[in-house]
Amino acid sequence: MALAAGNTVYSLVCSRVTGCGLSLNNGELELAINGPVAALLRDDEGYADIAELITSIDETGFDRQEALRTLERTGEPEPWRIGEALAECYLVEHRDCFFPWPDGRDERKWGSSLPGADLVGFQVDNNGCRFAFGEVKTSGEEEYPPGIMYGRSGLKGQIEDLKNDIEVKSALIRYLTHRAVNSSWKSEFQQAFTRYMTSDKFDFSIFGVLVRDVTAHIDDLRTRVDKLGVDCSTPLTIELLAIYLPQKVIGSWEEKCPICLARECET
Repeated sequence: MALAAGNTVYSLVCSRVTGCGLSLNNGELELAINGPVAALLRDDEGYADIAELITSIDETGFDRQEALRTLERTGEPEPWRIGEALAECYLVEHRDCFFPWPDGRDERKWGSSLPGADLVGFQVDNNGCRFAFGEVKTSGEEEYPPGIMYGRSGLKGQIEDLKNDIEVKSALIRYLTHRAVNSSWKSEFQQAFTRYMTSDKFDFSIFGVLVRDVTAHIDDLRTRVDKLGVDCSTPLTIELLAIYLPQKVIGSWEEKCPICLARECET
């Protein structure tokens, strides 16, 4: 297993909305960070594609290895980016999701945060594929819930927008549509789109993930699960997850759980 399921410390259910708090210990976090999380931050899959493209160019006027290094990212990733990658890997490993087009491929500047949902992709269930949208917040604030739950860009408002705002969902689906045209996941997109349209636009899933490095507490999610459960229409499902890491690791990854993005460090 690439990323441990973690230890469940609390769970909540209200209508079609669930909440789960889980913890990862130091060993589980280290394996995740320097395994699937690092691979996602490096975008190993995308790099393989561009490496094939660059090495296929019939020119000898440049060093291909130097060209590939030019296309690599450098510098340490921000804590929020590591938290987002950890959340994505968890949903892929344990919630049957896949997110085929990493946000990093659309960045004009390394370190920027793009508008729209943090995670846009699919969830596989017994009926095939449906759309899955996710928001992720990373915080070491010792409040329950943390301040990033609130405000204009807080997790609360973002999840409510995904639940209730048709235009928000339409924009995300358009984002996937353009990238699906010549993709290997075209059929999955078509399944998800059909399910969405034939369910009066309710057949999709939403994930809200808090990545924390404080003591676990049910108050992180309790109120949101209860409120989101009101008028949650079938077959929409919403899951809130709080992933609790060893204390004080956020903001000091290099010291407590260093992450290596350089390909020379791969073994």
